[in-house]
Amino acid sequence: NGATLTIEAGTVIKGDKTSKGSLIVTRGAKIIADGTPSEPIVFTSNEANPTYGDWGGIILLGNSLTNASFQGQQGVGEIEGGVNNAEGDGLHGGTDPLDNSGILRYVRIEYCGIAFQPGSEINGLTMGSVGSGTTIEYVQVAFCGDDSFEWFGGTVNCKYLIAYRGLDDDFDADFGYSGKVQFGLAVRDPQIADQSSSNGFEVDNDAQGSGNTPKTKPTFSNITIIGPTGGSINSLYNRANHLRRNNEIGLYNSLFVGQYPVGLFIDGDSCAVNAQTG
Repeated sequence: NGATLTIEAGTVIKGDKTSKGSLIVTRGAKIIADGTPSEPIVFTSNEANPTYGDWGGIILLGNSLTNASFQGQQGVGEIEGGVNNAEGDGLHGGTDPLDNSGILRYVRIEYCGIAFQPGSEINGLTMGSVGSGTTIEYVQVAFCGDDSFEWFGGTVNCKYLIAYRGLDDDFDADFGYSGKVQFGLAVRDPQIADQSSSNGFEVDNDAQGSGNTPKTKPTFSNITIIGPTGGSINSLYNRANHLRRNNEIGLYNSLFVGQYPVGLFIDGDSCAVNAQTG
């Protein structure tokens, strides 16, 4: 109902494992989680010995643009993770690229990420059609049981993101995300990877690789991904960059290191054409 949740700097929020506790900010609502370098806001596990997937994660849902559809309604998507209900609280998308879902600044999200079912997970920070009026800066996702950051459509711009020892992909974008992200760091644990195969970047236009608009056309700049290194690497590591299904990502001034089997995979004819035409 258009509520604003304000969290003070230095607050620690603990997610419950039994209930798979998650924080979902629905369309029209806002979160103001504005920490400081000395007093970050920390979302963590309530377990005595925390580990991957102890709780769900944070889901931000906005009224910005997406190429998804839901029950025949184009421009509206159902966010992953099994959190939608009869009231449609798990839907995202609209017509306002400037939409404002609030502030996440100096925030750490750790021991999160659960699979509702294969292919439908709650990530560390999930952003569904989040608009460019939203501030997302200095956010670290650590020990996440799925993707650290995933954008489903939207136009939000992000700066200073850290993905630390995640299980699946570090940065995942699809369904028409077109914002700008700069200054990102990912550091991998060579022993930890996901059954779906772990990538640094995984980018799609949509699940079918269609030409639906808006196209997934984000700009990522100044990204460093330090992949798995060492004598024994989990066999489920896949690609530093898996660019597929007709996306049009721009990736600049970035460095990818580590023992990935593949550094860059431009996957499919549509992506090859997009790469050849700018």
